[in-house]
Amino acid sequence: MRRWIGVPLLTAAVALAGAFAAEPAAAQDAEALRRELEQMRKQFDSMKESYEKAINNLSERLQKLESAPPPTPPPVTVAPSPPAVASQAPPATPAPSGTPSLMDLARPREPFSLYERRGAGQLLFDMGITGDFIGNLTQYNVQQAQGGTFDGLENYFFPREIELNLFGQIDPYARAEVRFEAGQDTRGESINVSLAEANLTLMTLPFNTQAKLGQMRVRFGLSNEIHEHDLPFIDRPDVLREFFGDNGLVEKGGEVTWVPSLPFYLQFLGGLFDGDNETAFGLASIKYPLVTGRVRTFIDLDEWGAIQLGMSVANGLQPDRLNNLILGWDMKYKYVPEGWQHPLFTTAGELLYQIRRVNSSGEDLNGDGIPDTPDEKRTLHRVGGYLYGELQPIRFGFWSRFAGGLRYDWTEYATASGHQWAVQPYLSFLPSEFLRFRLGYKHTEGDTAGCCTNTGIGSARIKDEWFFQSTFIMGAHPAHPF
Repeated sequence: MRRWIGVPLLTAAVALAGAFAAEPAAAQDAEALRRELEQMRKQFDSMKESYEKAINNLSERLQKLESAPPPTPPPVTVAPSPPAVASQAPPATPAPSGTPSLMDLARPREPFSLYERRGAGQLLFDMGITGDFIGNLTQYNVQQAQGGTFDGLENYFFPREIELNLFGQIDPYARAEVRFEAGQDTRGESINVSLAEANLTLMTLPFNTQAKLGQMRVRFGLSNEIHEHDLPFIDRPDVLREFFGDNGLVEKGGEVTWVPSLPFYLQFLGGLFDGDNETAFGLASIKYPLVTGRVRTFIDLDEWGAIQLGMSVANGLQPDRLNNLILGWDMKYKYVPEGWQHPLFTTAGELLYQIRRVNSSGEDLNGDGIPDTPDEKRTLHRVGGYLYGELQPIRFGFWSRFAGGLRYDWTEYATASGHQWAVQPYLSFLPSEFLRFRLGYKHTEGDTAGCCTNTGIGSARIKDEWFFQSTFIMGAHPAHPF
C-alpha cells in the first residue's frame, strides 16, 4: 500500500519542481518586454513633441502673414499729353531716382525683353549658332578634275556651313527668322558670309491659311528645305544637286499654305518667286515668276509609326525664256516604339521628273549617238531620285548614341546625256542632341566619261570618297520637320 501511495507523491514532486524552474524564465521575458515597451513610449513622446513644435511654428508664420496688411501699389500719376506737333521730339524718359546697380545696367530694357511672358532679361527672339565641318579623301585624278562631291575641295577639311540663327515671335500674329551663313567654297580662299534666309510668317490668316514672305528655302519635297547641318546624311542627294545646284532651291518671294477642315491632315502650298536659281531657271523676274506648289498628307499608324506622303511642282523660265517644269514625289516613314526617345527605323526617298526645253548647240542631248541640229529646240525628259534608310537599334546606354544609314542615288544629268549612280553608307555618333560626328563612304559611277572629265587633267567618272563630318549647335535651334 505504501508503494502505490509513493508513486503519485513522487510524480507531484517532479511537476512542482518543473514549475518552479520555469517561473524565472517567464519572469525574465516579461521584464524584457516591459523595458522595450518603455523605450517605445519614450520615442513616441519625443516624436510627438517635435511635430507639435513644427506645427506651432507654421501656425505662427501663417498668422503673421494673414494679419499683415496687403501691399499698396504706388500711386500712378498721368501727366497731361502735350499738343501734337509734327516736328516735336518725343519727351525724354525721366531718370529713375537713386543710383542703378550693376545688374540694373546689364538687364535688357523694353522692347528687348518681355517681363510678363518670357521672364526678365530674356530676348524677344531666340538665337543659336551651328557649325558644320567636312573633311574628305578621294583619288588624285578626281581632285585634278575637281569632280568630287564638294568640287574644288577634294582632299581638304573645311567649314561647310557656320550659321547664325535669329528667330522668334514678332507679335501673337506673326513670327520671323533671319539666318546668316558662312562657309568656304574654294580651296585656300577666305570664308564667305551671306544672307541665307530672312522671312516672316503670318500665322493667323482666315480659312486656316498662313503666308510666308521673304527669302527662304523653297518647300519643294523633303530635303530642299533642310539646311546642310540638319540633313539626315552627309551631302545633298545627287538628283537635287543636279537639278537645282549645290545650294538647292533658295528664292525670294512668298508662299501660302492652307489646311482644310477635314477628318485627316492635308496641306496645300503655293508659291511665287523671282526664279533666281541659275541651274534650273534663272530668268529672275517677278513678271514671269517661278511658280511652286506642294500637297502633302500625314498618316498616323498608331504603334506602327507614321508616314508622310507628298507631291511638289516647280515651273519657271530660263534666261532664254524656255520653260522648265520639275515634278517631285516624296515619302517618309518613321517607326518609334513605345517608350523610345528616338526612331528605331527611318526610311525616306524622293523621285524627280524634269521636262525642260533647251536650245541645242549641236551636241547629242538625247544620247542616241546622233548630234542635234544647232539652235534646234529640244524637250529633255530627265529622271532622278534617291532612297535612304537609317537604323538606331539600341534604346539605352552608350551604344544608343550610334545610328547607321545607307543611301542610294540614281539620276540622269539635267542638260546632258547619260546618268550616274552612287551608294553611301554612313555611321553617326551623337554624344548629345547638340553634337554629332559622322563617318561615311561614297562610291559614284557615271556611264559617260565626257560628262565629268576635265580634258587633259583627269577623270572623275568613277569616284571613291571618304567623308568625316562634325556638327555642333549652341543656343536655340528650331524644331526639325517630320
